[in-house]
Amino acid sequence: MPTITQRNGTYKITVSCGYDSNGKQIRQHKTWKPAPGMTKKQIEKELQRQAVLFEEECDGLSLGGNIKFADFAEQWFTEYAEKRLKARTIARSRQLSVRTYEAIGHLRMDKITTRHIQKFINNLSENGINQKTGKGLAPKTILHYRCFISGIFEYAVRMKMIRDNPCRGVILPQIEHKEHDCYTLEEMQHFLDLLQNEPLKYQAFFVLAVYGGFRRGELLGLEWKDIDFETGVVNIRRTSLYTKEKGIFTDTPKTKGSMRSVKMPPEVISILKRHRSDQSKEIFKLGDQWHYTDRLFTAWNGEPMNPNNPYDWLELFCKRTGMRFLGIHSFRHFNASVLITSGIDARTVSASLGHSNTSTTLNIYAHTFAEAQAKASEAISSALNMTFQKKA
Repeated sequence: MPTITQRNGTYKITVSCGYDSNGKQIRQHKTWKPAPGMTKKQIEKELQRQAVLFEEECDGLSLGGNIKFADFAEQWFTEYAEKRLKARTIARSRQLSVRTYEAIGHLRMDKITTRHIQKFINNLSENGINQKTGKGLAPKTILHYRCFISGIFEYAVRMKMIRDNPCRGVILPQIEHKEHDCYTLEEMQHFLDLLQNEPLKYQAFFVLAVYGGFRRGELLGLEWKDIDFETGVVNIRRTSLYTKEKGIFTDTPKTKGSMRSVKMPPEVISILKRHRSDQSKEIFKLGDQWHYTDRLFTAWNGEPMNPNNPYDWLELFCKRTGMRFLGIHSFRHFNASVLITSGIDARTVSASLGHSNTSTTLNIYAHTFAEAQAKASEAISSALNMTFQKKA
């Protein structure tokens, strides 16, 4: 709303146009002088009209977005990302910033249009962009680019530096939702049989992955105080992650819903007890060389295990035994698949997996839920004998 001040028979109309990149408010001014002979009522009416017209005129002016995208993005990293986002998200945003800066980093924030963003997004799909495959980037990766750019523009809008976010009209390539490949029941039973001959540390890790459906970082973040050996409950309270910049570090779980407690069967607790006993022997053997972290899964000296170690171990294990190698996340998919096909409702499955909401579970495992519903219909058909006769 414009402000009006009177001085020496003239009126000064001031309109706020947001803030510049340093947080300083930008104001536009206009002076209006009444025509001779105007009454007080005519002046008031015309003054209000002039104020509205001037505000509309200022609506098209720059709000302080005359800063290059790359420069403002660095401010976003400092002022917003580093204070509110997780370390892994910041690290990924830094990776995304390289191509983004090359494409639009030199352009002013207030001059970047939806067309500029669309051109960049389209370019990411072109062959040769991904040097490893020679193809374009995957649709999901392109989505990450759009989210990164949009987050920066949204911050600029909130800071009242620009009026609109040009990413809102951008069209993304369609993401194909592929069914997750996971082990069959027979394959998993074979895997567990083979696992009995392996080190207890990896027995415990992968049995928890199978029975709990936990994420890799959640497993590596487990501490002995998170295991209730009397009730058989495993509590997820943290995650252990790695970035090139920070190395191995501890963070809060992925989402609020990821903080959860899952009851394990006695056979799983039994393996954990054996693993704890085995670890105690290692602690005694190493003495002062052991670093006390209370973690279940550690390096040789007690420090947190590198997140790549379980993956590398599993890959070698599969080559050695002839098992299919599907990666660590496949155990989480197996767990979800078994729960769904066993008739467990979506909300319970979602809570067990630590998803932020049930819709996430339904989207990821849509095909599995559809198969389970089809089997339920077949079960009813098998239980009932419907022999309606057609009327003549």
